[in-house]
Formats: sequence, C-alpha cells, structure tokens
Amino acid sequence: MVTLPTRSPAPTQEQLQTTQRRIDAYIQTIANHPDRREGAFPYYLFHGADTPIRGTVLMFHGFSAKPHQMSPLADYLFRNGFNVYQAPLAGHAYINPDQNWPQVDLKPEILGPLREKVSADPVLQHFLANLAAAGDGSAPTPTPVQMVGLMARLSKLEPRLLDIIAAIERDNDPDFDRYFVSSHLAYLSDAQARLAELEALPGPISTVGLSVGGAVALALGAKNPQRVAKVVAFAPLLEVYGGETRKRYINLAGPLDVKEFGWDELRFPLGCFTAVSRFGSFVRRSDHLSPLRVKPTLMILTENEDAADLQVNQNFSQALRRASIFKRYDHHYLYTFPSEALVPHPMVDPLEISQNMSNDYWKPMYQETWRFLAQTEFRGSSLGQIDEVPGLPRLDV
Repeated sequence: MVTLPTRSPAPTQEQLQTTQRRIDAYIQTIANHPDRREGAFPYYLFHGADTPIRGTVLMFHGFSAKPHQMSPLADYLFRNGFNVYQAPLAGHAYINPDQNWPQVDLKPEILGPLREKVSADPVLQHFLANLAAAGDGSAPTPTPVQMVGLMARLSKLEPRLLDIIAAIERDNDPDFDRYFVSSHLAYLSDAQARLAELEALPGPISTVGLSVGGAVALALGAKNPQRVAKVVAFAPLLEVYGGETRKRYINLAGPLDVKEFGWDELRFPLGCFTAVSRFGSFVRRSDHLSPLRVKPTLMILTENEDAADLQVNQNFSQALRRASIFKRYDHHYLYTFPSEALVPHPMVDPLEISQNMSNDYWKPMYQETWRFLAQTEFRGSSLGQIDEVPGLPRLDV
C-alpha cells in the first residue's frame, strides 16, 4: 500500500454529509425526470470520515456515453487514496437528445423556410433516403464525396448558407448570434454546478475527462484556477477530427437536422455534435491558456483518432508550456500513443472497442495517471509497455 503524503486532507463527517446531500439532491432530480436515462446516473466513491485522502477527482465521460465508461479508472483511483465523483456531461443523463443535450440550431426564422426547401427538393430527398437505407436503420456517416455533394446542394437551395457557414467556422465570429441559437456553454455551466457540489470538501480537486469530458475538465481548470489543482484530459475534443470537409459538414448539416447518428440505442441530431465542436473552440480561447498554464496538466492522445483533431490537441498542450520566449512551464505533460499501439479514441475503458481496437496499454496508463495526480510526475516511457509499472499502486484485476 502506498503511503499518503503528510498533511493530507481528512474530510470530517459533516463535510462528507454536506457533500453527499448536495450530490444526492442532484441525483434525485434526474430520477424524477421523465426522460431519465437508465445507467447514466452520477455516483461517488468517498472514503470514511476523518480518513486522510490525496484529494478529490471530478470525472467526466465522453460524448453520448455514461459515467460507467470511466468506472475502472475511478475504482483504481479510489482504492489508492482519492475520493471520486463521476458526473454525467450536461444533458447526457437523459434520453431525447434533441430536447436535453446541448446543441446548435439555426434561428427559427431561418431554419423553418430552409427545412421546407429541403423537404420539397426531390433530389435531396432521394439522396437522404438512399443514405438511410444504406445504414440498415441507423444513419451512417456520409463519405467525403457525399458530404461535398450534400453541402453543394444545400447551398444551391439557400445562398445565404455561405455566410452562415463562415459565421460558424470562424471562432467567435460576431455574426454567429445573428444566425444561430446555441446551448454549447451548458457543458461548462452544468460542470460548474457539479464542482460546486464538492465545495465542502477540503483538499485539492482534480478534473479528469475523456473526449468531450476532457474539454470540460480543461474548461473547469481554466474557469476555476483557485479550486481546480490539476487536469487530466484523455483525447479532449477541442476540434473535430476529419479535415475541413467533415468539419464543414458537421457545422452545416448539424443545425439543419438533415440526418442523425445512432449510438447506445439513442439517435441524436448532428446539431448536438456541432455544439461539441463549438464548445471545443470555446475551450481553446487564448484567455483560457493563462489560468491553465499555472496548473499541472496531463494530456494523453492517440494517433488512431476518429473524433478529436490530434494536431490541435498537441498544439494546445505545447502552448500551455510556452508562456513566452523566455519562460516555460514544465508541469504540463503530453503523451501520444503511436498508431502501431492500436489504441482508439475512447481509450479509458479497457473493455470498450472502437474501430476494432481497444486499449491494451490501460494498466500503465492508469498507473501514470495516478502518479500525475498524486505526485505531479509523469513518465511517458511507461506507456510503451502493456505490463504494470513497478513501484506504483497495482491494478486489482
């Protein structure tokens, strides 16, 4: 058993009860909601009163997933000295994503007439019907060639789409609010509420997240520099992967609700993914770099990406290290699994399979995550092996 550092916080019974009451009240609001999503409830793992701990970890799963996605890592951190709170992403504790999840939509006065034009266009309707049939009931992602054709057809129906596309593609474009309504910042406001539920607990709080949850973890660190001590982001979705064609397709087709994706027995409008992309742009804002630079961060990425833009993530991590020409911060760590490791984007759950891949390197990844959270150190060389790392808390498997 690894010894705890001296002067570790030891939450009192009153502090734990206050925190549990706040979280339980949130859980009850989900349980009372008619759209509650089975298996998507938050949960917490707290050590007993007056037990010294290393701190508290606030965790967020990936887009369209559930808190269980992060449970193996949560269990490992809990068994080795941390209190853990697993929270769902904004709206993801509920079904009916078109009503409950953050999304981007065109304003009604633009969206209504455009949908009528889409419905009245026989060529476009034929294409969409063929696309849906090819998906055996769940709409597939169009090929790049199909995306280009679809965008060209939509632009022919509505010439203003060229201006609309420009407004959504440029970060912080002043015309965005002219064309769109968006709830993408709900990812931050909801996470702020989860962080506030931990207010009574003493000691450091670290945020940990996967994909969109990684973007949320970084956003909380930037917005709460006095409360969040460290941030771990696994393949954070700071910009959508796939080149300009796919990004433009998501930004254009999403607000139109032209097609939907299927996942976990849910079908969500592509506008939900547009909101994810918009939130990633928000996190990457330059004014968020300064508060993040002074706190340790760990980003673990993979070259086998199909969701988050790898280069954008690497550039973001490197920007955290560079305060100026003369000053660098050495407490920011970055590791990228090479393509031959066959590690997919949702890399945290070792049982999750994506692109016919799973993370066989999860054991050293968990251990090095613990090392970073407990000791503010990270050894990327450990992640080049599948076996456990000697000298670090072992995996109970």
